[in-house]
Amino acid sequence: MTTRARSSPTIREIAQHAGVSLGTTSRALNNQLGINDDLKARVLKAAEELGYDFSNLRPSRSIKRITFIYDRQHNTLSNNPFYSTVLHGVEDACNTEKISLSFTSSTPEESLSERLKRDETDALLCVGAFEPGQLQEIRELGIPVALVDLWHPEMHSVNSDNFGGAFKLTSLLVQRGYKRIAFICGPASHYSITQRRQGYRYALIAHHLEQDPDLEVFREPIMQEVAGTDHAVRQLLNLQNRPDAIFCWNDSTAIQAIQTCYSLGLKVPEDIAVVGFDDLPTARTSFPPLTTVRIDKEALGRRGVELLLSRPSEPTQVIVPTQIVVRSSTQ
Repeated sequence: MTTRARSSPTIREIAQHAGVSLGTTSRALNNQLGINDDLKARVLKAAEELGYDFSNLRPSRSIKRITFIYDRQHNTLSNNPFYSTVLHGVEDACNTEKISLSFTSSTPEESLSERLKRDETDALLCVGAFEPGQLQEIRELGIPVALVDLWHPEMHSVNSDNFGGAFKLTSLLVQRGYKRIAFICGPASHYSITQRRQGYRYALIAHHLEQDPDLEVFREPIMQEVAGTDHAVRQLLNLQNRPDAIFCWNDSTAIQAIQTCYSLGLKVPEDIAVVGFDDLPTARTSFPPLTTVRIDKEALGRRGVELLLSRPSEPTQVIVPTQIVVRSSTQ
């Protein structure tokens, strides 16, 4: 009778046995920064108990430089308060870990591999939307990569709880008596926006409200932000049975929606409620101040760096919690 040799346990099995996360397990096994001695000892003990073959570990190049990269086609970092705040979190984490940081932008026509070779980067933090071809090129670079505010099934990512935040905000509107809740959506190709849209839809289902397709409109991407939002709001208000609340996919759109409502003689929130998402600084100073979903944007950046350093063995998504902030744009 032959006995089949037991295969070496996976990192996931070791993490479960030790009662710690995949990231902690990976850092401990690879002797990386960001883990205390007690946790490291627990992981190594669990690995030994399960018969882990430590020769499976391949020496990896230490991360000394991280490049923060975004796509100019989708984002403009200089005037985008969302991603510029994410960058602050990245800077803080890199300073803590004594890692150099550079940032750059790209377009679908450029070769990322050539650019990053010149930069001599050790790891890549991709922030915001990228085209599928760009992500494929990024995956083939052979260096640690993490996505922020974006998701891919075979890559590490950090995202806010966009679905949960949208669900809670829509539920808040329902609980306050609003029945005809519209949604102004941004580009359907962006992961976080589609998650917010799904959270909005699921909340309507959960509260037994009709999903009227006329209440979902897109801010036309070919239009400027002001003109596109104005067109979307007018489209909603021209409905025979118009909405009593408008959920906008981000704060900038919501603030412009309020201006359009006022230009048409409607008061917010007396005649119609308007809510947003992100909690940008302008949400607090708008008139009226905006009810929205707060995203810890600096935490997105910090967690992105932590994910790069932990190097999980399997694609990992980190979800950063969101918080509802109620202000005067709702009754």
